[in-house]
Amino acid sequence: MQKNEDKTLMFSIKTEKEREMREALQSVYNSLKEKGYNPINQIVGYILSEDPTYITNHNNARVIIRKIDRDELLKVLVQNYLTL
Repeated sequence: MQKNEDKTLMFSIKTEKEREMREALQSVYNSLKEKGYNPINQIVGYILSEDPTYITNHNNARVIIRKIDRDELLKVLVQNYLTL
């Protein structure tokens, strides 16, 4: 007879949020690349200006990137760059 143990799974909201941002950004990157744009330049232009026209509508990339909080994205990018 097995004892039924109550196990609670723990996850970090920060980690989940970062994973979602990474997936969204990767999707936008791929869409920009598919359309022949320089994805890094276009994403940087969007981050600096918040002008959605830097991002293509292809694969709903513009809708996807606008769901990402720009300030949170910048924070995560700096933290990851500095490996904090």
